[in-house]
Amino acid sequence: MKRATLPAFLLGAAMSAAALAHPPGSMETMPEPSPAAVPGGSHSSLLPADTRALGFQQRMGAALPQDVSLRDGTGRLVHLRDFFVGKPVILVLDYLRCRNLCGVVLEHTARALSLTPLAAGRDYQVVAISIDPRDGPADSREARTKYLAGLPAAAAAGWHFLTGPEASVRAVADAVGFRYRYDPAIDQFAHPAGIMIVTPRGTIARYLLGVGFRPLDLRLGLTEAARGRISSPVADLLLLCYCYDPGTGRYSFAISNTTRALCAATVLGLGFMIFRLSRRRPA
Repeated sequence: MKRATLPAFLLGAAMSAAALAHPPGSMETMPEPSPAAVPGGSHSSLLPADTRALGFQQRMGAALPQDVSLRDGTGRLVHLRDFFVGKPVILVLDYLRCRNLCGVVLEHTARALSLTPLAAGRDYQVVAISIDPRDGPADSREARTKYLAGLPAAAAAGWHFLTGPEASVRAVADAVGFRYRYDPAIDQFAHPAGIMIVTPRGTIARYLLGVGFRPLDLRLGLTEAARGRISSPVADLLLLCYCYDPGTGRYSFAISNTTRALCAATVLGLGFMIFRLSRRRPA
């Protein structure tokens, strides 16, 4: 590689890293929260030690409480067992009024699933349960419209947004090791980001942590779960859906700073490698 191309390459790499650190639709560009959603000037009441206790406690092979009562978007009373009809289930725990990562998890899940040869309803079911007892059927209908607008009707029928009382939701959350807390000071739920894949018999087969899921991982996870196979626990990744910065009036995440650091390290590493290669003399 010619030395003259080195600055241009590094500039391109830096621009690419910046794009990764601030992707379109990233959390730092989210709209200002409404005064009704977050009290003005409020600060979190959770201490760092409180958030460290949150996250997924992976319980491979644990059984879901299929008798819990919930409500679907029509207001109809349903039980969790109603969605285990011989197919694996993708389970998502979030809350429908969330303005942090919950929507990102749902959007990424829907997008990644659309890139697999599997189809919701035919090959699997998706069950999203709100952890906020204030959410109701109207919120479920709004979420369905928001996240499933681009899906064919048959595939959208395989998605189910459910709400219910705290006791029912806690029973499901405790069964899957989903540890969360409500912070009344800023009216937010602090909880981990991720999804679970459950076998047709209602046992936990796999955890996918974070917000970005590869279509291949979803396809393999669903295929193995359909056969009743239980995967090994994955490496822990604590990405909390929770944070409000009263100084800026915006939601932000520690993960964004981590992304910047990783991108910067990548650029520096590439630059050093190319610099060393460019100084080598031909044999």
